[in-house]
Amino acid sequence: MRGETAKILTWVAGLALCCGALRVVASARPAPTGPVLSEAAREKVVRQIHERFGVPDTVRIAVGELRESFAPGFYEITVTADDGKNKRDQPAWVSKDSHYLVLGNLFELTEHSNEEIVRHLRETFKVPENVKLVLGNFHASHVADFEEAALTVDNGRAKQDKVVLLARDGKHAILGDLYNLNVDLQKQALRTISLRNSPSQGPATAPVTIVEYADMQCPTCAQLHQFIETQVLPRYGNRVRVVFKEFPLVGIHDWSPTAAVACRCAYEIKPSAYVPMRSAIFANQLGINITNLRDLLLSYGEQAGVDRVRLAACIDAKSPWPRIEADMAEGKRVNVVSTPTSFINGRMLVGLPSAEAYFQAIDEALKAAK
Repeated sequence: MRGETAKILTWVAGLALCCGALRVVASARPAPTGPVLSEAAREKVVRQIHERFGVPDTVRIAVGELRESFAPGFYEITVTADDGKNKRDQPAWVSKDSHYLVLGNLFELTEHSNEEIVRHLRETFKVPENVKLVLGNFHASHVADFEEAALTVDNGRAKQDKVVLLARDGKHAILGDLYNLNVDLQKQALRTISLRNSPSQGPATAPVTIVEYADMQCPTCAQLHQFIETQVLPRYGNRVRVVFKEFPLVGIHDWSPTAAVACRCAYEIKPSAYVPMRSAIFANQLGINITNLRDLLLSYGEQAGVDRVRLAACIDAKSPWPRIEADMAEGKRVNVVSTPTSFINGRMLVGLPSAEAYFQAIDEALKAAK
């Protein structure tokens, strides 16, 4: 997500991204005078935030005490993330039965209308007039205290959808999302992600599988690819398998969808050529543009051992595109919203954290697999 679109859509991602990772603060809390959130519920909140945004366990997160809120079935809390350098507070709401968590930006309404909500969002997030905000009709959500509607943000190059939650009182709205605290996101990812007919490195019997969703035009994806090739695989050998999924950011990057098609073509023509071709694209990323793209893709494929004529025909026909769309849809079902996003035995990691944090996630997965 970039530019004006990102301004309105990073309200909650900032909680994770500003601090890089989340874990429970062990420091003592003052004795509460009101309702108490159980330790089990606190752990659920922390785990949901941690897994939802795919960050490693290196930053502390504190969950504040419960406060009565405008929503009858919810308490208000404050979540504080601290990386040792910066602290950031995020308002949140947890249902009184500890089943649901709401993260987002709360605002009060002077009147209940879509026009009022859009106006407020535009003013609060300083969204330029050339960025279209379209709010759909409100309908019942799966939680009684809120209705929900889709908000589409369109900057002319890309569209993103978020959810606006409207409280039962009609006076409060939240730009945010409602999460089920009882869902195990790691198990959900393991159930959802298919490993069949996907390019990969390493043995299928490896105890740890890393599934990577990447965009060929994404600079951080290129860095992660190099890190995996030069550090992860040499370090772990046959204990790790890497499975590659195409996740081109359509509408944001102009040549990554075609590059994804080319890589998938290479895999279908000669599976062993996939990684060398992918490596060549990432290594030369800065020199690629929409004008020279086709010639370079054919050249990289030929260097990797792919028949040039067959590759050209496959690229022009875009025959792998349905498979790429399936990978993108699958990624969205497991909460992939940016690239690169990795799943290490089902545990999400977003972006490229430190080498130590990445190694730690693999080491923990190896330990759990024993």
